[in-house]
Amino acid sequence: MNGYYAIAIDGPSGAGKSTMARRLAAAFGFLYVDTGAIYRTLGLACHEAGIDRKNEDTVMELLPTLDIAIRYNEQGEQCMFLNGRDVSREIRLPEISLCASDVSSHQRVRSFLLDMQRRFARENNVIMDGRDIGTVVLPDAELKIFLTASPEARARRRLNELKEKGSDQSFEAVLHDMIRRDEQDTTRAAAPLKKAEDAVELDSSDLSFEETFARLCEIVITKLAVSPEEAL
Repeated sequence: MNGYYAIAIDGPSGAGKSTMARRLAAAFGFLYVDTGAIYRTLGLACHEAGIDRKNEDTVMELLPTLDIAIRYNEQGEQCMFLNGRDVSREIRLPEISLCASDVSSHQRVRSFLLDMQRRFARENNVIMDGRDIGTVVLPDAELKIFLTASPEARARRRLNELKEKGSDQSFEAVLHDMIRRDEQDTTRAAAPLKKAEDAVELDSSDLSFEETFARLCEIVITKLAVSPEEAL
């Protein structure tokens, strides 16, 4: 124990981890860290450099040349910067999701970026979301949550997000990418997506946004014995 609480939220792509983690962090006064955004930023860098992101040696050669930084705006929202450029919107494009999955499959890449993630937990009350937070990044987190939903439910939610951004992707295409991403994340050799043995699982397939958030608040309050007011 270092005097701080750490909450790890893992789960498949499109399960709503980032949205829920951000809202929980705001409610309980925690610092939100979207670790997946770090890999998305690296994936974007590989995409823009035109390198083979499936080749670990090639990615590792590029990594030390990059300045990847996490900053927070006035609203407390996490923003990702690549070599001084705000890429927070670009890293959410569907093609960059697949790039992120590829680069995150490399063990040496994950090791290189691990300390950046753990440093936040050493110095703050944090809520981190990703795919291996409870199993690898913060195995001693005070609370671990595995947030999941069916591929179809996740694809519908992602499609709505993309439409709001002006994308004309079809449901079938989004679902195909979702299933492909699941396959990559659960079968990769380095830190595959899986539920930690001591994680609390919540399936939000049939829950609304507000219902999911309410359930998660109940879990945090019950497991950590804190209320939003006390945490703030």
